[in-house]
Amino acid sequence: MPAYILSLANKPEGVFSVVDTITGENVIPIFEQEDDAERYAIQLIECDSRAPELQIIEVEKDIIIAACDERDQRYAIITVDDFIIPPIDLT
Repeated sequence: MPAYILSLANKPEGVFSVVDTITGENVIPIFEQEDDAERYAIQLIECDSRAPELQIIEVEKDIIIAACDERDQRYAIITVDDFIIPPIDLT
C-alpha cells in the first residue's frame, strides 16, 4: 500500500519531521493520501516563512514503517480522517 512522506527538496534522503512539543522528539508524518501531504506542505510554508522547500515522496507504507521502527524513529500515520495543521510561526 502506498503512503507519502515529505522530504527536503532535491534530497529524498532528508525526510521531514515535526517536533513533538511535549517530548521534544522528532516525529515523521506518514500520509495515507497524497493530497493531504501536499496540503500540509503548502500550509507549512504559509505558516512559517523559514520552512524548507519540501517534496512529496511516494513510499510503500510497510517499508517506511519498518525503517522507522528499525531506527527507533517515531512516526504518525495521517489517515484520510485526520486533520493536522503546522504550528504558526510567532516570530
